[in-house]
Parts: sequence; structure tokens; C-alpha cells
Amino acid sequence: MPSSVPPFSELLANTRESAVHLELRDDYGSNPRLEAWQRGERVDWDDRESWWHPFHQTIADAVARGVAIRRARVVSEPVSGYIRWEHYATRANVMAGEDVRWLPRSHATGFLVPANDFWLFDGNLVRFHHFAGDGSHVTDELSTDASTLKLCVSAFEEVWQRATPHSRYTI
Repeated sequence: MPSSVPPFSELLANTRESAVHLELRDDYGSNPRLEAWQRGERVDWDDRESWWHPFHQTIADAVARGVAIRRARVVSEPVSGYIRWEHYATRANVMAGEDVRWLPRSHATGFLVPANDFWLFDGNLVRFHHFAGDGSHVTDELSTDASTLKLCVSAFEEVWQRATPHSRYTI
């Protein structure tokens, strides 16, 4: 299904203060980097050219102009193979300038989160991600609805407060 939602890079380029990302799934389908990791291949973190992607540069550029970027992941424990890989690969997100935290799903009781992953830009635009059951990306949706924005801000901040910084979260 084609999407009329602008690319992430464009949305982040128009962001002035903050971008937050809430991830709620335990699997996002397969991709070449995951498959390489499953074969035992590991990133040479000293060889930035081998792993630095345009996404990382987009994040680094936003951080350089003063945008605070936070990512929170709600995960089931024990973690899935996908999350194990994602935890390993998060070093790239951190090196690009993201602040990343992890929240075990068992610690996410007592508050509500949207049913879909999202990026929230400057607290006034949310981009929801819709996935198929196999974890593959289907489409994205934008919202500026005040009540939806309020829910996303509240959900993200509650997860963030309860979550463990990446440097201290072990799997």
C-alpha cells in the first residue's frame, strides 16, 4: 500500500527540538544485517564505513543541530532473537547520537501505550508505523490530533521513566 507520508529524513529535517521513538514489537521481520548476525558475522565498530548508513547520518545531523533524540523499546523477556540482535546493533544508534532505553514488558503494567510503534516530532506530529503479523512494514500514518499527541507524549514519557538505559540493560 503506497504511503503519502513524507520520508523519515524529511520529517526529522523539519524537527527543531525533539524526536522520540517508541518500539513495541519483539520482531520486525528479516533484513540483511540481521541475517548476517545470525550467521555469526559481527560489526567492526572501528570501521565506521562498513556499518554507517544514511539513517545514522540523518540522526547525527539532527543531533548536531540540537535535536534530542530518544528511543524506548518495550520488550518481552526472555528476549526474542530479533531483540537480541537489535540490542547488539543499538551501538550504532548510540554512536549516531540517540539516547536509547529498554523496558521489559513485565514492567509496563499500569499505563497504556498506543498499539503501534511511533515517532513523535517536537510533540506536535506523530508518525505511526503499521506492521504485518510477520513483522514486515506495511505503511505509515501521520497525526496531529491533539488527543492522540497527548496520549503518545504520556505513553513515551511513562516508558522512558521506567526504562533502563542501553548501557545498563543486559540480555
